[in-house]
Amino acid sequence: MQSTIKYSEDIIPLTDLKINPGKVLNQVERTRRPVLLTSRGRGIAVVESVKDYEEKAEEQAFLRGVVQGLMDIEEGRETSLGEVKKRLGVNR
Repeated sequence: MQSTIKYSEDIIPLTDLKINPGKVLNQVERTRRPVLLTSRGRGIAVVESVKDYEEKAEEQAFLRGVVQGLMDIEEGRETSLGEVKKRLGVNR
């Protein structure tokens, strides 16, 4: 998953997308970098592949879970392995 932006290639006016959407979408797929769409010099939207979007969403959810787990441990909200096994009905 590459996301380093190349300002000379990855910032394009919305009119370019309107004129040739296939070119923009092919660029996103080929480079695996998001494209920033602009209107009147201001960023208005980001176009990225579904695969890259899903990877980022999964990574973000995982990291949130890790942070929540660390906060739970720090605040004393933890459960022993024996208690987890008991709750799950695992005898080993």
